[in-house]
Amino acid sequence: MTADIVTKHVANGDRPLPALAGDPATARRVLLTMWTIRLFEEAVDQLFARGLMHGTMHLSIGQEAVATGACLALRPSDYITSTHRGHGHCIAKGAVPDRMMAELLAKRTGYCRGRGGSMHIADVATGNLGANGIVAGGVPIAAGAGLAVQLRGGDEVALSFFGDGAVNEGAWHEGVNLAAIWSLPVVFVCENNHYGMSMPVGRASKTPLAERAAGYGIPAVTVDGNNVQEVFAAVTAAVSRARSGAGPSFVEATTYRWKGHSKSDKNLYRTREEIEDWRERDPIVRFERAAEAARTLTTAEIEQCRAQARESVRSAVQTASAAPDADPAELAEAVYAT
Repeated sequence: MTADIVTKHVANGDRPLPALAGDPATARRVLLTMWTIRLFEEAVDQLFARGLMHGTMHLSIGQEAVATGACLALRPSDYITSTHRGHGHCIAKGAVPDRMMAELLAKRTGYCRGRGGSMHIADVATGNLGANGIVAGGVPIAAGAGLAVQLRGGDEVALSFFGDGAVNEGAWHEGVNLAAIWSLPVVFVCENNHYGMSMPVGRASKTPLAERAAGYGIPAVTVDGNNVQEVFAAVTAAVSRARSGAGPSFVEATTYRWKGHSKSDKNLYRTREEIEDWRERDPIVRFERAAEAARTLTTAEIEQCRAQARESVRSAVQTASAAPDADPAELAEAVYAT
């Protein structure tokens, strides 16, 4: 299936994609995005541990390359639908960390005025139609966005992120089927981190996940989700196909979450050795090495990217903490029409 997508992409007149690590400006952008995602989520983890953030949260530490590579293949005018593990998607699509942190801290200055929190953050201005606490809930929303684009004759693309656990949900099958039969401009990106909560993907699915796409007559590809270049190339090809009117594609990115499913996960279903093995495949370290090997970023410039991301997140925590709390009296405004 990989060859099918890439061949069509090149046959449409596009040149082979350059290496992300081969251009200094692009390498900085990619590295800054991944470090911002990593450090933002580490800060969120610490805030929860200190009792300063309430509700629940789901971290994508270790999966930064998927959100970064996929969103890099999109235009600012394109759309995404996210998941309960969506901080990385939000940042990669252009959200401001200050307003994101404010949302998670239930502040009035948050993207949803403090009403959505971690699992329901949205930033419509950058095309992020929202995270979703319902597994596979974003898939039919992406199909709906794709239908809207098609009806108004636009050239935007909707990209739907979802986890491996979503492919067994009815909403996933319904959304993919509609996108397929109507040739909607949608790209389905599966972040296969090997566990749906504590359920190993091999026990939840008899076949490789990418094979599901064949049942709907759409192309699929499986890539290394810890390699930002592979993710970018595959999603770029799928986006090109969707934008040309050829319909949806399925991209499976195999990756791994270093942390548990949520803050209450004790990790009793996997070993320390398994986690450590995947930590050694850190997508950020891999890209740093690629940039150094390409001689586009020096060690000092790489550290500057880390420092810039660190300062951005530190500022976000300080600004959000000082912001006014969400006003309970305003909650009904988001429920009832005035």
